[in-house]
Amino acid sequence: MIVRRFLLWARTANAEARADGAAALAGAYLRSSMAEEDRAEAETALMSLIDDPSPRVRRAIAEEMASSPRAPRNLVLGLIADQSDVAALVLAHSPVLTEADLVDAAAIGDMLAQRAVALRQALPASVCAALAEVGCEGALVPLAGTRTADIPEFSLERMVERAGESGALREALLARSDLPAGLRQAIAAKVSDALASFVTGCGWLTPERSARLARESTERVAVALAAGGEESDAPAIVDVLRLNGRLTPGLMLRSLLSGEPALAEAAFVALSALPAARVAALLRDRRGAGLKALYRKAGLPVSLQPAFTAAIATLNARGFDARGTGRGIDRTLLREVLIACEMRDDPEGGALMALLRRMDAEAAREEAKALADSLADDAALAYLVEADPALLVELEIGDIRQAA
Repeated sequence: MIVRRFLLWARTANAEARADGAAALAGAYLRSSMAEEDRAEAETALMSLIDDPSPRVRRAIAEEMASSPRAPRNLVLGLIADQSDVAALVLAHSPVLTEADLVDAAAIGDMLAQRAVALRQALPASVCAALAEVGCEGALVPLAGTRTADIPEFSLERMVERAGESGALREALLARSDLPAGLRQAIAAKVSDALASFVTGCGWLTPERSARLARESTERVAVALAAGGEESDAPAIVDVLRLNGRLTPGLMLRSLLSGEPALAEAAFVALSALPAARVAALLRDRRGAGLKALYRKAGLPVSLQPAFTAAIATLNARGFDARGTGRGIDRTLLREVLIACEMRDDPEGGALMALLRRMDAEAAREEAKALADSLADDAALAYLVEADPALLVELEIGDIRQAA
């Protein structure tokens, strides 16, 4: 009887009063112990109110029903078909909605609706895939930032394909610990390209100079990712580089000269089509037997072969699988390659030496930066000790305890 009186009253009440009444009725339906007859009437009343001409009334019902597992399914489905600000309240939280409901909402919803779906906790793979396929940037960024979302690898790739130009999306994806190494490399390449376009557009560098810097930056990231990842990361990175036309002999040489040959080894496997075990054996053979054939099988330019041969020989002399310095090109290793290649006296040898000297200059800059940081740290420590001599004693005691 109370519900019937409410419906009669709602015919003449203003929008604000109807919204307050609708919220009270929805709260009573969810949280009070109504008789079955009254409960059925209350559900009927609420269903009729989601067609109310005022969005304030519909929003009031959505706010009450959004997070409750007791919300009537038909009522919830009616609310998610409402205007975006009403639908988003339910889409973001309702446990009543199924995967199919969420996939459909992602497919037909606007940015606000898609964003609401993307922000749900423990979002299943099917819904993530739907958002990755049709979602706008405003939905893809929060989806990438939601750690509980079960995003398939192919959906991560699709997100980069569709909206990889978005800096916010790239940042959110790079922050994910489960991002595949190959995709991380693809994003890094997009960042380098974006920076190159920016500095060229500003007139700070020539297109040729900015393109070279972007290429070198991408190469450094690729070598570092292949070196620091799992065994499966280097082949995946090589696949991405080949697909994008970025797997160059210069990049392979950089990998060797950095003392991090994982990327170069994976590239030899991909380019030569030889088994990984066979390539590994040829690269680690100190006698160099078969290295020339492997190089030719991979289709690499003859002009760079002396540098590859010298780099691989030097790596084997120190231990092929010994890790590099972690600071890019190893100048000690590069020096051995420079000595081996300086004897060439032909046009191709000149181009090779120019490449090696550019790499040496790059390595020298990195060394200078590292040394400058170290000197600055020493100066900071000296100032602290001068201000508080007891600090030096504390540091020494800490070192003794650590050694013990």
